[in-house]
This record gives sequence, C-alpha cells and structure tokens, in this order.
Amino acid sequence: MNAVTRRAVIATAAVSMALTLGACGKAGGDDSGDKGSSTKIGLLLPENKTSRYESLDKPQFEKAVKAACADCEVVYNNAVSDVVKQKQQFDQLIADGIKVIALDPVDATKAEGWITEAKAKGVKVVAYDRAVKGADAYVSHDNNKVGELQGQALLAALGPKAATANVVMINGDEKDPNAGLFKKGAHTALDGKVGKIAYEASGEWDPKVAGEKMSAAISSVGKDKIGAVYSANDGMAGGVITSLENAGIKDIPVGGQDAEVAGIQRIIAGSQTFTIYKSPLQLAPEAAKFAVNLLKGKELAAQGATDGVPSTLFPPVVVDKTNIQTTVIKDGIYKAADLCTSDLAAKCTALGIK
Repeated sequence: MNAVTRRAVIATAAVSMALTLGACGKAGGDDSGDKGSSTKIGLLLPENKTSRYESLDKPQFEKAVKAACADCEVVYNNAVSDVVKQKQQFDQLIADGIKVIALDPVDATKAEGWITEAKAKGVKVVAYDRAVKGADAYVSHDNNKVGELQGQALLAALGPKAATANVVMINGDEKDPNAGLFKKGAHTALDGKVGKIAYEASGEWDPKVAGEKMSAAISSVGKDKIGAVYSANDGMAGGVITSLENAGIKDIPVGGQDAEVAGIQRIIAGSQTFTIYKSPLQLAPEAAKFAVNLLKGKELAAQGATDGVPSTLFPPVVVDKTNIQTTVIKDGIYKAADLCTSDLAAKCTALGIK
C-alpha cells in the first residue's frame, strides 16, 4: 500500500468512526440532540370547573419541576372535561417528542389504552391524582380515606341527630375512579350510623348538575326531611347550597372537598360545614419529582405501590371553621386576604383568620 492510499484509508476510517460515535451519542440521549425529549414534561389536567386545577395544581407542578430541573419546561393543557380533546392533547405531546407525561385523566379506563400506546413509543406516564392501570408511577391522596373523612365529618356535624337523619349524597363523576373511592369511603362511615341515605346521584363534578340533582332530592325526600348533604367536592357543594337556599332550607350540614376558595368562604359564612384539604404542596411536587426522575432515568423513590404501580399516597385533612388558619393559610395556599372579603371580615376576625 503506497503512502497516498494509506492516508486515504486512515481518513476514511476516521470519518466512519466519527459518524459512529456521533450516532452512539445521540442514541444515548445527548441533550443537544433532542431538546424536545430531554427537557420537556407534559402535564394534562382533566377539567376547569374545579378551580384547584388551574389555581393550585398547575402552578405548583410547574414550580416543582423548575426547582428539580432548571432546564426543564412544562407543556400544559386542560381537557375541559372532554375525553376526546384530552386524547388529542396526549397524542400531540408524544408527536412533539415529549417522553414523560403527568396525566390526570378525564376517563381513567380509556386512558389505560393510551398508556399502552405511549409505552410502545418509549413514553412514560405519571398518573396524577387518579390511578390508571399500567402507569409508570402514581401520585395521589388516600382517596378512600377522603370519603371516610367526609362521612365522619358529616356524622360529627349531625351529632345526636345522625341516627335518624335522612342524608342526600351527591357523588362525583362515575368515569373518575376517585369518585368511586370517595363514595365507598363515605358509605363506610355513614352506613348504619345515619337514619338512611334517602337520595343518591352523581353530580358529574358539575355545580349546575349537582344543583339540579339536589332540587330533585328535595322534591323526592321533602324539604323538611333532609338532615344533611354529602357533596363529593366543593364545586358541587356550591350548586347544592344554592338549591337548598332557593328551597328555603338552611342550617343543615353540607360537606365538600378540595379546599377551594369558594368552599372555604362558604365555611366562614356558615353555609358549608367542611371541606377536605388535599395539599397541592404535597401532590404536585411529588408528581413533579416522579416526572423529572423518569425523564433523567433516576430511581423514583416512591413510598409504596398501588396495583403494582410505584406510588405515593398522602393523607387528607378535614378543614372546618376551627382550623382554616392552621391548614390552608399556614401552608401558604391562601392568604387571609384571599378568603376574607369585606362581607366576611367580621366572621374571619371571630374565627381568628389573619
């Protein structure tokens, strides 16, 4: 082999090696090769009728992702209760090269198929607040316990009247697995301890629908025969209370969930008895931690497992007029000014809210 040929062979080999190394670097997930898949995390929330999603969960998740991964970006969409729209949002995230999605599904059963499709494309999914079979991780609160606490708080509010009280139950959307857990937990607490469940229906997580179902309950049971109302969340409790007030029914226990501003304000005013606080300061950061760890290939560090899915479940807390200051205000979720409007100022002062 002459010198010219030798130099040509060496040069060709060097180019081939460089191309091979470059390809290996890209296959290994070099950030410079695909920013879309290495720095972006999808967040899909189910609806905006419940105010917590936009006002609490989304900003807390974004804040926690940024704290754990300075270069990461959250790509967010809300499905506004439309499962078809959410599937389109899910598919678009995958098409855009996003490799980790935190999903709070409109319909958890349908979302099982989405996860199967995602896994086939190398996409990992964190089930956010609602369990989905096949997810890579799951973060929520103990939702059966949520229902138990709701039922127990309703019993406490009824006191000695519980044994003979007619209770109306306005449950959540039947497509939401959490709604079934809340309902189950509430029945565990209430069954055999109240006079009877006189009327029960789904309010579909919609205040308007819940109000309509409450009006139907009033017609069915009788306006003077309803002892208390279980509402699966605060939004529906607002619709329930409006219907009660329109019928001239006052001073009966009504419970909710989510610790929304409007729900807590009704507790201060006296029209709602309690809510359930599921701190986004726990939920969103844990989901963000899982998402970032999945993105970076790190250990999840989950507390346990739910149906085989690595998971962390946080304990919920009952909030009533006695502990608003030491829960949602102390945690920084709300300031007193957020809750204590001019018409509630005197009542806030009386309750020590400041």
